Amino acid sequence: SMTIAEVMGELARLENPKMRAANEARGDDHGVNLSHLRALAKRLKIQQDLSLWATGDTAARLLATQICRPKLFTADDLDTMIRDIRSPKLLDWFITSVVKPGPHAEALRLQWKDCGDLVGRAGWSLTTDRVVKRPDVGPPSEGVLPDQRQNRVGREPGERPRGGCWGAETGYLPCLEPPQLRRQASSGLRAA
Repeated sequence: SMTIAEVMGELARLENPKMRAANEARGDDHGVNLSHLRALAKRLKIQQDLSLWATGDTAARLLATQICRPKLFTADDLDTMIRDIRSPKLLDWFITSVVKPGPHAEALRLQWKDCGDLVGRAGWSLTTDRVVKRPDVGPPSEGVLPDQRQNRVGREPGERPRGGCWGAETGYLPCLEPPQLRRQASSGLRAA
């Protein structure tokens, strides 16, 4: 088993300035090729040591999402962790690898969906997952979008929503009725 210092040294060796520049252009602050990061995670195997997360380093946190045990986190743990995320890629990996497989996804979806910035985006990502993967449950009973967003969907083709709103509007698409409105809204979002 590697120490935290050894893992951080490995991440430093994997750092690539060109990769960092490309990632920074997308709002991410790391320079590690994600395939190399996944290979490192495979070598480390599953472990619940949160020292990597505690570093605050985005590459270390990305790695932590790949080696942790999602079911061991409490909802409060996950809420605290997400509020410290500043990288869109880390948010995506955190939601996909840590929140969705754990037992708190629905409660956190409800808690996060009306927040701003990346936390709200996480809530809408969970809403999209629920709508698409669990159609038998039906649309969320609390409503999928505030009225002003419902009125925008399909009326402003080519305008891509920003931030958390992007997840909200794509999450809403499977719920739109009639199907003609769903196709219209979908084509407007694809044009962006």
